[in-house]
Amino acid sequence: MRLKIMLAGLGLALALGTAGLAHAADDVIAERQALMKANAAAAKTIFDMIQGKAPYDEATARLAFEKLAGDLKAAVALFPDGSDQGKTSASPAIWNDKTGFEAIAAKLVTDATAGAAAADGGLDAIKASAMAVGGSCQSCHEKFRIKKP
Repeated sequence: MRLKIMLAGLGLALALGTAGLAHAADDVIAERQALMKANAAAAKTIFDMIQGKAPYDEATARLAFEKLAGDLKAAVALFPDGSDQGKTSASPAIWNDKTGFEAIAAKLVTDATAGAAAADGGLDAIKASAMAVGGSCQSCHEKFRIKKP
């Protein structure tokens, strides 16, 4: 009888532990999806200014680049082992080529930081950084994001 109780307790503990891990994976997936949506909004702010859809504003441009740089520094930690399952567009390539993924993220941080530093120089001064950020975003999505059908 004691053995049955112990086994039942062990089974319950394992079930709760597994549920906790699944919940943690769902949380990190939701967190990184929110971060990516915020990145898209920051990038849109920058590119709207470059394309003449919005007037250039130094403070707004700097804040958008700083947002990108800060978020992208944090992004790598939001792809821990075990968070490749669930409602995610993250490709298994992220976990198979962690070094490549981290290299693109580091380049994005560098380019976004350069954009923030250049913001006081006006619209022309941020264009190169904006294009570098856009190119790296595209490269990352091509390599490390599952395309929606």
